[in-house]
Amino acid sequence: MTMPAPRVAPLRADCVADSAGGLTFDVAASGATDVAHLVLRRRDGDEEVGLPLSPAADGRLRAALPSTVALPEGRWDAYACVSGREPQRLAPGATDLRSLAARTPSGSRGHVAVRIPYATRQGNLTVRSWLRAPHAEAGELRLGGAGLTVRGRVYGTGFAPDAYAELRGRHGPDPARRTEVAVDRTEFGFSVAYALLEPGIWDLWLRPGGEAGPRVRIARLLDDVADKKPVFTYPRARVQTPDGPVEAGPYYTRDNDLSVSVTRTSA
Repeated sequence: MTMPAPRVAPLRADCVADSAGGLTFDVAASGATDVAHLVLRRRDGDEEVGLPLSPAADGRLRAALPSTVALPEGRWDAYACVSGREPQRLAPGATDLRSLAARTPSGSRGHVAVRIPYATRQGNLTVRSWLRAPHAEAGELRLGGAGLTVRGRVYGTGFAPDAYAELRGRHGPDPARRTEVAVDRTEFGFSVAYALLEPGIWDLWLRPGGEAGPRVRIARLLDDVADKKPVFTYPRARVQTPDGPVEAGPYYTRDNDLSVSVTRTSA
């Protein structure tokens, strides 16, 4: 009778974020004395980033991902290579991301880099990375009966006198809608009137340099929530348009970008 192979307990990694945007991983792998690495593999590509694991307190192994190490935007699955064994998927341990919620990047490098570790549905450790150059951070959203007011801050660029915001239909041929932007140094604000939008998904962009400048996707990245969509939910408003009634409201996409959903309703 063949006995089933014993289950191998998953290696767990505690994660701590620093105020600069770096991450430290502590892997519970006591007794490991050989050369060890923590490997981050980009899920939708063949890129890898290897980080040395060095002995730390209590028999743990520690790896650091400084904010200065480039990590292209995407989802990076975490593995440990310990004692000559095959790379083993890491499970999340204790996570301390408090510094991310209070982080205010300078934007002096022309970009904003964000890394948030999280547990997948399968219970594995993955790091969600964003790299935006420049970046428009969504702040307070004010919901009225007929529209939405967005406030935020731009990083990595300044505002031209002809700056504006833009709503672009994601799937349809509808032309982009422009709206005026109020500017105070690096902060901005604008309003969206739902009645001017056809049914569909409208993505929100900032044009800080006007028509000749970059198109910057508005997103909420500077906190400790890897997936905003199920966490930040907003009520929808019923609005009358020339083509009939619609329901509309803002939401964050799977990539934490800000969009507005408009759906037709019965009278």
